[in-house]
Amino acid sequence: MSDNKDLIVEGKLSDNERLKSESKHLRGTIVEDLADPVTGGFTADNFQLIRFHGMYQQDDRDIRAERAKQKLEPMHNVMLRARLPGGVITPEQWLVIDKFATEKTVYGSIRLTTRQTFQFHGVLKPNVKPMHQLLNSTGIDSIATAGDVNRNVLCTSNPIESEVHKQAWDWATKISEHLLPKTNAYAEIWLNGEKVESTKEQEPILGDNYLPRKFKTTVVIPPQNDVDVHANDLNFVAIAKEGELIGFNVLVGGGLAMTHGDHSTFPRKADDFGFITLDKTLDVAAAVVSTQRDWGNRVNRKNAKTKYTLERVGVETFKSEVEKRANVSFAPSQHYEFTSRGDRFGWVEGIDGNHHLTLFIENGRILDFPNKPLKTGCAEIAKIHKGDFRLTANQNLIIAGVPADQKQTIEDMAVKHGLLKTDTSKQRQDSMACVSLPTCPLAMAEAERYLPDAVDQIEAMLAKHGLPNESIIYRVTGCPNGCGRAMLAEIGLVGKGPNKYNLHLGGNREGTRIPRMYKENILDTEIMNIIDELIGKWSKNRFENESFGDFVVRDGIVKPVVNSALDFYEANPNE
Repeated sequence: MSDNKDLIVEGKLSDNERLKSESKHLRGTIVEDLADPVTGGFTADNFQLIRFHGMYQQDDRDIRAERAKQKLEPMHNVMLRARLPGGVITPEQWLVIDKFATEKTVYGSIRLTTRQTFQFHGVLKPNVKPMHQLLNSTGIDSIATAGDVNRNVLCTSNPIESEVHKQAWDWATKISEHLLPKTNAYAEIWLNGEKVESTKEQEPILGDNYLPRKFKTTVVIPPQNDVDVHANDLNFVAIAKEGELIGFNVLVGGGLAMTHGDHSTFPRKADDFGFITLDKTLDVAAAVVSTQRDWGNRVNRKNAKTKYTLERVGVETFKSEVEKRANVSFAPSQHYEFTSRGDRFGWVEGIDGNHHLTLFIENGRILDFPNKPLKTGCAEIAKIHKGDFRLTANQNLIIAGVPADQKQTIEDMAVKHGLLKTDTSKQRQDSMACVSLPTCPLAMAEAERYLPDAVDQIEAMLAKHGLPNESIIYRVTGCPNGCGRAMLAEIGLVGKGPNKYNLHLGGNREGTRIPRMYKENILDTEIMNIIDELIGKWSKNRFENESFGDFVVRDGIVKPVVNSALDFYEANPNE
């Protein structure tokens, strides 16, 4: 820890710090809660502690009021988020999670998330421990996918340059393992592991009180910014020469979450610290995490993330501390550029001769819908597929490593089950939403359920204004916590209340500019009228190939956000 106490926020610690300190290294009394038949939920501190084990307690908000009338507690259940570094999963593992989702969850679906993994929604308490044991039997866990720890490590889904992707994915896995909590609590509680006295355990990187707030890490392979680096605390930008990974540029301090009405909170882009060679990767990862561990704000959780630490202590001060702890000097960053951020849909051939099919999964929800049995289709493909599946950070699914002689069979199965459609618009592929209602307890407005109809309307607007083949990066999130990454969209909606959102405009297609609030707390119908008018202006006045986000900035409709800490809340020209 640095000796400079001026870098530590003084004051009464948040209650989460007490909770972690008293948790016996994340054990709490979870075991006792599991055995309690009186409630379907987890009580007191355990409500928070299960997050460190990869779960959130939720209930179905659509039926909450009706259950209250019947004098019943809410239908408590948990959402589990798996740890899946880089999103790679085998067909055998897929079949196991498919079976569990079908037989043991309330909703029957598999949800692909923006954290490049899958979630189970609606797991009742009697099925929670068997769920962990089943996943463990296939080599999957949910350790540290939530809570004040480093979460699932993302990696660009790039099956074309197979060797570089494999090297990058290997590093994503190594980083994930290196930064995991060392406590035996997960194994003890869920896997009947040998009990260890928590006083004998040590957390050399995370510390006994873990991190001040959640921490997100990515490995990204330019020119694709498919993991949205500026949404994450720590990013390793892969630098390759002649097909070999030689090192990383390190970006620190990105994050999108904010709090409505609190101008001390804001989305922020990551800062570029410089280039490191591969042998320094784990040392730098640990140094960034431990610096944030020691300097992060443990008094006010709203200002506890890495981005606020950099704003408070200064980028150069933070960078120098990382260099000291990692025994490294950052070299100047190597050149790279991002030219796209979405997934490559359809078939692509890798340099190894194998083929890869990227399937568009709207909202990442894999379920059998009327005339569109997506879940059955994925399972049927998994039964014959010899390669792997890759989940993307944009909620889509790649059937990877398909040999040429199996390509037509896989394609026919995907078409038959509605997984591969030729009429999916570019606009739909460039749109995304978080889960939101009815399961997320933080949701203020609809997102996943609202998105499909909203995209229908935008598609109609584009056609009406003569732009049927164009698209806009459009994202909806049900609250300001950032799960849908709306604060890196060209049009971003952030939930404020039933059918009401804050409308943000002016991000760019590369994901390197934060949009500015254009209108606050307005109805979805008004938002659609505004978007219609703006698309009309874009159609008439844009430069050749000018994107929507670049147009609204150039035309003065919104000012660009240059430094989010200073000018994110400045009024736009129309206010």
